[in-house]
Amino acid sequence: MITVRDFRRMALSLPEATEGAHGGHPDFRIANRVFASLGVPDQDWGMVKLTPEQQQVLLEAEPKVFSPAAGAWGRRGTTHVRLSAIDRTTLLSALTMAWRNTAPRRLLCRVGD
Repeated sequence: MITVRDFRRMALSLPEATEGAHGGHPDFRIANRVFASLGVPDQDWGMVKLTPEQQQVLLEAEPKVFSPAAGAWGRRGTTHVRLSAIDRTTLLSALTMAWRNTAPRRLLCRVGD
């Protein structure tokens, strides 16, 4: 089981990631753009910003762990993560995908894209 503390620590372990907040919940940013957040839709969940294709792969592989956000956000790849059901390896993979989707090209080049 992943805790809020684990999610936060893993998100902030990614290069140049910072913590911010919006809508009353913590979020994690790269170059001031959100790639993940906590507390959405409630305290048992996190969120990662994936591509629709990445989201589909994770939904098929781990349907008890991942869930699309409602409406247009979900159709664009915003994906909820059930903290009680995910393991560290899967979470780090999802966070890394979200970070890479959001990071500026200059940073991706520096970290070996």
